[in-house]
Amino acid sequence: MTQEHIQESLQFLHKQGIKTPEIGIVLGTGLGKLVDEIDIQRVIKYTDIPHFVDATLESHAGKLIFGTFANKPVVVMNGRFHLYEGYNFNEITYGVRVMEALGIQQLLISNAAGAINLNFNKGELMLIEDHINLQGGSPLAFKNAKEFGNIFVDMSTPYHKDLNDQLQTIAKENNIKLNKGVYAAVVGPQLETKAEYKYLKIIGTDAVGMSTVPEVIVANQLKLPCIAISVLTDECDPNNLKPINIPEIFEMAAKAEPQLITLYKELIKTL
Repeated sequence: MTQEHIQESLQFLHKQGIKTPEIGIVLGTGLGKLVDEIDIQRVIKYTDIPHFVDATLESHAGKLIFGTFANKPVVVMNGRFHLYEGYNFNEITYGVRVMEALGIQQLLISNAAGAINLNFNKGELMLIEDHINLQGGSPLAFKNAKEFGNIFVDMSTPYHKDLNDQLQTIAKENNIKLNKGVYAAVVGPQLETKAEYKYLKIIGTDAVGMSTVPEVIVANQLKLPCIAISVLTDECDPNNLKPINIPEIFEMAAKAEPQLITLYKELIKTL
């Protein structure tokens, strides 16, 4: 990946009429209904954009959407990329770099995650306050990374405190239960063992997933304010662990998604 790649993607998107979005949004597993709330002006397949890779999962549409949401111009990644799809960190975070180059001022991220904190219930939301990177690498660790800014990025507050505070206020005003906690990113795609869930709890994890952290690291390198909310789709109790139920995970994502949409819509109105 080079700056020339970013510019080629940017030029293509400008020719498609995508200019000056204010907000970037990344939608996670089973969280595509936010798109229904957007006054869509342009939809482009990832595979049509120079240097983008394709989302390989059925639950990720693999489309870049430009339009208006809560009266603000937004660009939305409807589907993201993961290590377990065989992509590297550059490919996973390329969309964030392109959205920043388009001019977004804030980045809003969502994901589906398992609840390690047993005070949280499936079907609820968790505002990510901090994270643990267990993916074995960094999107800043490549040969020409300095082309994109300082690689020794401060991560003392990776999630924007003021935006997080606003979300908590919005949640109270709308009677939405918004848990707060630490998100751990693992590689996947296999789910965790009982011992791994115990380990995650010991090191301070409240929810576990397979995404988000690389995107947040890149956003911080780019000095792009970002926030992230996890939709808790299952409860990871190592002492009462049941076989994974994929349909139920999508059911829980669908249950919580309207609340996620409300939070992001009301937040965007204030930006």
